[in-house]
Amino acid sequence: MKEEMFEINTPEIFNLELMLDCGQAFRWKKDENGYMCGVVGNRVYKLLQKDGKLICNCTAEVFNSTMRKYLDFDRDYKSLVQEFAKDEYLKKATEEFSGIRILRQEPWETLCSFIISQNNNIPRIKGIVERLCENFGEEIEKGYYSFPSAEQLSSLTVEDLAPLRSGFRAKYIIDASKKVANGEVDFEKIDKSPVEFGREELVKIKGVGKKVAECTLLYGFGKVEAFPEDVWVKRIVAEMYPDGLPECMKGYDGIAQQYLFHWRRNGKEFL
Repeated sequence: MKEEMFEINTPEIFNLELMLDCGQAFRWKKDENGYMCGVVGNRVYKLLQKDGKLICNCTAEVFNSTMRKYLDFDRDYKSLVQEFAKDEYLKKATEEFSGIRILRQEPWETLCSFIISQNNNIPRIKGIVERLCENFGEEIEKGYYSFPSAEQLSSLTVEDLAPLRSGFRAKYIIDASKKVANGEVDFEKIDKSPVEFGREELVKIKGVGKKVAECTLLYGFGKVEAFPEDVWVKRIVAEMYPDGLPECMKGYDGIAQQYLFHWRRNGKEFL
């Protein structure tokens, strides 16, 4: 039976491969036909951007209920980028890497992935996340697994996570799963509350500091004012913005950060 495919015009400022492989998410890979393949929820999605269209292996109804939000499809990035261009450094970054959008991922998967990301490189993060899903998720189709829920992981021990080869991060994953599963860290309230509440709530988890909390708020809860600072972004702020972030970023700090992060991570120089 032939797989159903849906086509839709892409919005302006939209680069599928760039947004799926710029350090926001760790479960997407390109297949032999050029499709970006990954799991969102309990479904395998195959996406291709071609000739101003986005092609997706689902119905229009499924796309509109899931992937439209996931890809931040309806936000006006053209106006945002025009505003960012008031700053010379952001202007360069948005021109060089035009098309990045902030993915709206499942919050638990985002939190767990960024706990794994600590002091780690992207290939290794992807490997640990993949082993986590293979060992504790459910197989959706050959080679693709769901992300295990906090409830599923909360009954495990650090020793149970040994196959992941995640090192010191294993104890943080277990602590996070227990606190999310029992409601000590309240995802529903984080979602509905101002970003400051989420910042306070997430750092209750062992091993979750400011950077992991900000990443979770940005990529998992869609709070675009969150501002993750890893080593790259800290250098950018120190070198380019010693007197503070530019006004043109205000309220959308996380989106601007993603452009600046990707620029510097790819060895670009602003000066």
